[in-house]
Amino acid sequence: MRMIFLSQTTVGLLGNFFLLYHYSFLYYTRCTLRSTDAILKHLTVANSLVILSKGVPQTVAAFGRKCFLNDVGCKLVFYVHRVGRGVCVGTTCLLSVFQAITISPAGSRWAELKPQAAQCIGPLSILCWILNMLVNTIVLQRVTGQQNRVNSTKEKDLGYCAAVDFDSSILGFLHIMLLSSYDVLGLGLMTWASGSMVCILHRHKQQVQHIHRTNLSPRSSPESRVTQSILVLVSTFVAFYTLSSIFTLLLTILPNPGLWLVNTSALMAACFPTVSPFVLMGRDPRIPKIHSTCC
Repeated sequence: MRMIFLSQTTVGLLGNFFLLYHYSFLYYTRCTLRSTDAILKHLTVANSLVILSKGVPQTVAAFGRKCFLNDVGCKLVFYVHRVGRGVCVGTTCLLSVFQAITISPAGSRWAELKPQAAQCIGPLSILCWILNMLVNTIVLQRVTGQQNRVNSTKEKDLGYCAAVDFDSSILGFLHIMLLSSYDVLGLGLMTWASGSMVCILHRHKQQVQHIHRTNLSPRSSPESRVTQSILVLVSTFVAFYTLSSIFTLLLTILPNPGLWLVNTSALMAACFPTVSPFVLMGRDPRIPKIHSTCC
């Protein structure tokens, strides 16, 4: 587990920092920028926060340091993780919806939103950060340091910190509904947008099949390549998010979760932030590949 957490954290941070450098380089050199690059920059920052707040403390705890964070440190680490995770959900949802609007045919009802879609990226991304920073203030009340534990049955040992269970009152139920409704809405919009993009690409492929000639290039259009990259990214997110949600649910339901469940939940939570930059880099033609560099 020590080597797994250390490898995941190192690889994830290197991948996200390189992707941030790539987008910054494109911006300052005024190279070709896509409208989706602005969303991907927010996603990369959120991924970095998730790895720093989840992977780094979990790696330190795996090497035997249990009480290296005080009460303020635990609250800050878990709060940053929840904010970063929420922004990952929001920006991935925004990315898929924006691309679905971009490639929508001229006669559809979404075509009217194309001119305004690119202008709304910045405000919606900032709104996503503000919303998650406000909603996840609940975490500050539930997380405490190991030094402040009172050995109550309502507290759960999370390795280097402890968490207090939600109470069974109406207020506790509202807190759970508030935290889960955001994720459910984001996944619902992602599913709708991904289905729409698949249908649009399929119809477009059928429409142009009869005009294909042997002298035409077999490569797809830039819009199709970007759409396919986003579909791969969204599919990766949904797969890892589903696994992470299952382990998080078990961690919440079980009264005394074992160390293996705590470690597995932390491992799953950082999987998408670790893998996503390499998915994006592997499908971005603006990033030189190793084999082309060698040639």
